[in-house]
Amino acid sequence: MDIDEDNNQNLRGTTRGISTPVILVDNNHPFDIEAYSSSYTGRTAVDRLVYIINICPQLAVPALQLAVQHIFKTRDVDLYRNIAGAYDVMAVNAQLPPAAEVAPLDQVWYDEWTSKNLAEKTRLEVELKTYTSNMIKESIRMAHRDLGQFYLSVGDYTGALKHFTKIRESCTTSQHVVDMCIAILELLILQGNYSHISTYVFKADTALDAASNAASASTTPVIPGTGPAKKSQERAKWQTKLDFASALAHLGQGNYEKAANLFLKLGPVKELGEWVGKLIAPGDIGIAGTLCALASLSRSAIKSQLLENESFSIYIEYEPYVRELVEAYMASKFSTVLDLLERYSARHLVDIHFGQHIKNLTDLIKSRALVLYFQPFSSIKLERMATAFGWTVQQVEEQVVSLIQAGEIRGRVDSQNKILKAKEADARSELFARALRSGKEMQAANRKLLLRMRLQQADLIVKAPKNRGEGTAPRQTEYFNE
Repeated sequence: MDIDEDNNQNLRGTTRGISTPVILVDNNHPFDIEAYSSSYTGRTAVDRLVYIINICPQLAVPALQLAVQHIFKTRDVDLYRNIAGAYDVMAVNAQLPPAAEVAPLDQVWYDEWTSKNLAEKTRLEVELKTYTSNMIKESIRMAHRDLGQFYLSVGDYTGALKHFTKIRESCTTSQHVVDMCIAILELLILQGNYSHISTYVFKADTALDAASNAASASTTPVIPGTGPAKKSQERAKWQTKLDFASALAHLGQGNYEKAANLFLKLGPVKELGEWVGKLIAPGDIGIAGTLCALASLSRSAIKSQLLENESFSIYIEYEPYVRELVEAYMASKFSTVLDLLERYSARHLVDIHFGQHIKNLTDLIKSRALVLYFQPFSSIKLERMATAFGWTVQQVEEQVVSLIQAGEIRGRVDSQNKILKAKEADARSELFARALRSGKEMQAANRKLLLRMRLQQADLIVKAPKNRGEGTAPRQTEYFNE
């Protein structure tokens, strides 16, 4: 499968192409950048810090310093110049010192890894040519894998993807296909290429199913410890990664309900393996899963799938305020919910995956909270709602009117007395309306049936020829659907 490439995606935090509000960090919106960056390693840590440089000028200097520390632990020699250039562009407007003063380049590191990268690239390419000429499939597969990992380590995503996809030609087992899909998924997550993630999740699932079917069809005698339990363990080894990748893809595309269901079914943290820190932190999963759940799921679903979910509780423990947020929502303490969302908005907005969805998620949570609050009442003063949510009466009125227009609340607002009244549903009228609707539908169906019978009796139906093309519809349907 061809994947659209964007050369600028190699420095992801500076080329996201979506406008993002500038983040304010103060006592009311705390954020510890050092604790945050310590949860990640390698390229992910650098991308997230570069993202912070672009959206939070207050933290640009410490973010650059921490990013450079991570860069000097990698072999990507071009990454420093790219980040320094992005910082300097922002520093001009923010009146900050230049990158050369904040975090100077280590020339010894640069020269050393430039020569090492060239030698390693040459060695791996020679190995691939040798194995290709010898027609050894397993060696060719491993050579492409090694070259893909090399290009990934030096920040060449295009080259890495090229070699990872070529692995498919040399795969001889389902396990090889799964390994290839996992490598490509890791690359796509680093790129933020959410639209293609589902394709490789499906391919990995298919390969796992094929491996299970092949094992089931085998006539080899069953050995203790190698039965269905072992197969389920093998599946679980990959399933959490595949579920996480799917959840991230749905989140990136704005499908919050699907993302919530997938986040909440994730297995223990240890099943994510090397992806913890390399791609994501457990706390990020706890925040993303919780916000998506609050924005899209019912209270009963939140209780059963989130609060009573032992596996997901582990992810929540990495960010303690998340549990407080959920409990306040379930207890209808909506003012506390909104206060927590506002207080930790900086932590949410700096995330490179779901930061740009925070406004939509927050708006959805507010809307659902208003709907839930009004459900038990036939009428309520807007002043009382304003007190419960910590808003002004004008803000409540604007929110309620928008929800009424969207059909979320069935009611009307008395603007003079500032009262929200529910529309009284006439159950008897609705019942008669449904009965009339059903009668008309049955009458129309009977007319079509009688017409068909009369046409058959009069031999007026044109039968389709035997060699009729697949795209041509039967002629008689034109009579029945009119």
